[in-house]
Amino acid sequence: MAFTFNKEERLCSRQLIDRLYTEGHRLMAFPYSVQWLCLDTDTNHGKNNLCQVMIVAPKRKFKHAVDRNRVRRLTRECYRLRKPTFYQFLQEHNLQLVFSMVYIHNEIMPYDQLGHKMDKLLTTLEKEITATL
Repeated sequence: MAFTFNKEERLCSRQLIDRLYTEGHRLMAFPYSVQWLCLDTDTNHGKNNLCQVMIVAPKRKFKHAVDRNRVRRLTRECYRLRKPTFYQFLQEHNLQLVFSMVYIHNEIMPYDQLGHKMDKLLTTLEKEITATL
């Protein structure tokens, strides 16, 4: 699998976002708050991929757009590099997932620390998903 993060993997559908926040499960993995929802694999939801992600850096925490963009860029890069193992987990369990990551820390963490946190987040998310199956 290529280390890409293209348009189809981004969560943009207003209906799916509303459904995510009404029916989804919540997970806290510092510095992220994760809301996730497993979808039916028989309904395609207009996409052919296994997972759609929404990355949020709140304006309440970061007043300057430069800081919000930096947080989103770092988060996207950390997710992009760790995505293949997570996709392998989703393929093994025949799942389609939608989730959002909200950055809740007050300061921008260095890239190497965010990478370790992203590893922990994805393994915790895998454990939560298997627990609900």
